[in-house]
Amino acid sequence: MLFEEMEKYEYEQVVFCHDKASGLKAIIAIHDTTLGPALGGCRMWPYETEMEALQDVLRLARGMTYKNAAAGLNLGGGKTVIIGDPKKDKSEEMFRALGRYVERLNGSYIIAEDVGITVADMDLVHEETKHVTGISERFGSSGNPSPMTAFGVYSAMRRTALEVFGTDSLTDKTIAIQGVGNVAFALCRLLHEDGAKLIVADINEEAVNRAVTQFGAKAVAPTAIYEVEADIFAPCALGGILNDETIPKLKVTAICGSANNQLLDAAKHGKMLASRGILYAPDYIVNAGGVINIADELSTYNEARAQKKIGEIFDQIGKVFEIAKLEQVTPGEAANRMVENRMEASKTSKIV
Repeated sequence: MLFEEMEKYEYEQVVFCHDKASGLKAIIAIHDTTLGPALGGCRMWPYETEMEALQDVLRLARGMTYKNAAAGLNLGGGKTVIIGDPKKDKSEEMFRALGRYVERLNGSYIIAEDVGITVADMDLVHEETKHVTGISERFGSSGNPSPMTAFGVYSAMRRTALEVFGTDSLTDKTIAIQGVGNVAFALCRLLHEDGAKLIVADINEEAVNRAVTQFGAKAVAPTAIYEVEADIFAPCALGGILNDETIPKLKVTAICGSANNQLLDAAKHGKMLASRGILYAPDYIVNAGGVINIADELSTYNEARAQKKIGEIFDQIGKVFEIAKLEQVTPGEAANRMVENRMEASKTSKIV
């Protein structure tokens, strides 16, 4: 089964990492290095089964190939998952062991932080390998990537607004935001400063109350966010939330948010949104600000340069919308074609 999956989606390498002394059980998946070394974060999660962990790392690694290519980075896609509870199973020995596995890949994979992982964890990985980003600022890193990710989402949202409203100004536009985590909170700040009206929902009441207090947001129940009347819906929490059940409830003109894999079935639900006249900004382009930022760490980090590159997400989303209209496909299909054309051109140019 594993080799069938690797062959079907052209994965290059899957590494199973086990360290008895620390209890490390991790999987590193390298999907594609056509454009450069694979870059992708490390996720720690209490997966119920090893097969669930494998499926997740394969899906995420492939997603990073598309995200990095769409962002114009000379990087491929990879991912790491650690099987364990990030609240109680971490140790210095575990992350140093993981660092040694990354080091053995000789630079074909560059690790970074993701769900359940902190900068401090990556610092421990850094003790064993230089092929790591998202580490402490004392090492020349950029620190917390959430504000940069939010800036990328904001840039994409402005271009989405231009497409559907004829102006990239978000002043007086109503934005419904699902999830008020670190990225979404930073996005709320940018939107508030731009004069947008915010509607927020999250299972974390404290996070919701912060947005209400600081930005004058209107709070609704988590299940009610799909039915509010708004100009733009910004999914910033879980994936798979655009599906058969939720799409018919939407009362918005466009969707542009930071969550990964928002469409439960990319082809089916992309077409369902289009049939309802709702413009969808593909998530892996919208949320690329964080990876663009940490990619800048691979040379001497320059915040202004990174922010300028992240601002170009505005133009990337514009290209996707143009391809979609020209080729009469959904924005998701257009984004995939843009990425695949870039990768194919790179493969062809390498043939001597």
